[in-house]
Amino acid sequence: MLKHHFHIVTVILFFSSFIATAQQVKEPKDTPVEWSKPYPPFRIAGNLYYIGTDDLACYLIVTPKGNILINTGLAASLPLIKANLKTLGFKFNDIRILLTTQAHYDHMGAMSEIKKATGAKLMVNEKDAAVAADGGSSDYALGGHGPTFEPVKTDRLLHNGDVIKLGDMRLVMLHHPGHTKGSSSFLFDVKDGGRKYKVLIANMPTIVTDKKFSEVHTYPDIARDYAYTISAMKKLTFDIWLASHSSQFGLHSKNKPGSPYNPAAFIDKTGYDKAMNDLEDQLSKKD
Repeated sequence: MLKHHFHIVTVILFFSSFIATAQQVKEPKDTPVEWSKPYPPFRIAGNLYYIGTDDLACYLIVTPKGNILINTGLAASLPLIKANLKTLGFKFNDIRILLTTQAHYDHMGAMSEIKKATGAKLMVNEKDAAVAADGGSSDYALGGHGPTFEPVKTDRLLHNGDVIKLGDMRLVMLHHPGHTKGSSSFLFDVKDGGRKYKVLIANMPTIVTDKKFSEVHTYPDIARDYAYTISAMKKLTFDIWLASHSSQFGLHSKNKPGSPYNPAAFIDKTGYDKAMNDLEDQLSKKD
């Protein structure tokens, strides 16, 4: 009887803690409206689809063994993601693997809910796993004021060069730290008829802190990590490149709602090189 009572108390404490945590989750007030504005989903190339919002990029990779979702947008993006999947003819419950380019609330907001609803496995860069687990509370730039997204446990820790496999897909995770300690890009191939495209979903190393790097005491390697990431990203080869935010890769100039299927619109090495050079210039001016 005592053991049974202890079990009940434990369960009550667990759910009380969960509810308290959920109530404390608070996204920053200055969140741009474009982050929650709907955007029509579309096929990018082969089995790769855009299902995000006007500016928060979420990607679906479809395989015979289930689907991979990269990024979720804000917590409020969940209904939009579900609607976009339905529009494209895919099932929400077919999501098997969850990935993120960075553990910030604008890409992790709905991750916990999707994980619980679908049973999908969350795979996160090991350097971002702690931030994912505390809902962003310990993030060096956006943390310190409680969780900004619902905490979520990682099922598999990823390291630079690790391969994520599902069905006939093989994604390589690239460790590109700076924006967060575990910011990640993904490199993979998609097939479109007789053509194959090498796709890069790039986490662009934008500088997120207003502090001098020397003042970011919880991230002493920040300057070195940014320099490493820019150097590594400038050496990558690919056909198509995308990013965590649609504004970063010029989505609205490359795709208009209702545009016909056109993978070639996203072949833009010139745009990528310019973006990387601009980021390198910003880094060189950072204190």
